[in-house]
Amino acid sequence: MTLIDAQASNNRDLGGASFSLRNRITRICWKLCWTLLGKWTPPPLHRWRCILLRLFGAKVGRGVRIYGSTIIWLPSNLAIGDSVIIGPRANLYNQGVIEIGNRAVISQGAHLCASSHDVNDYYFQLVLRPIRVAPNAWIAAEAFVGPGVTIGEGAVLGARAVAMRNLEPWGIYSGNPAKYLKQRVFQQLP
Repeated sequence: MTLIDAQASNNRDLGGASFSLRNRITRICWKLCWTLLGKWTPPPLHRWRCILLRLFGAKVGRGVRIYGSTIIWLPSNLAIGDSVIIGPRANLYNQGVIEIGNRAVISQGAHLCASSHDVNDYYFQLVLRPIRVAPNAWIAAEAFVGPGVTIGEGAVLGARAVAMRNLEPWGIYSGNPAKYLKQRVFQQLP
């Protein structure tokens, strides 16, 4: 064993696991369930996938459309409002809580990450920082939302943009890091 291996072993022993055994077993069961019963299902079976999420503790509203290729780390850390769309290949890395408001859209390939690491800690301990996506917001294709970010009501985060700070309501943002472009203007439904 080299000095580096010994140091790594000591770090694991002193730092400990970030998650309990129960949490790890739950995630294994969830991955197995999703792989066998949800991941391969045809796109129209949104209700079925919502049932699976609810069985593992997710709060899922009515009329939610979620695709089989979506990746969800832990359903019990997920709250989804009514009429939400979570597109294909979206990654909800919800070690911390992710809340998605009514009528929000998370487009294909978007990545929401609700945790980080304490860079000042010797063991880089995990820091959970919840994400909130307010009603009527849109996170476009392949965009990234970082830990602790709130996407304001009706805000739009453009394709491949990176939000590491809160986005104001009804603003349109783009780029890396996301910058405010203009106010969102839309017509009310009759």
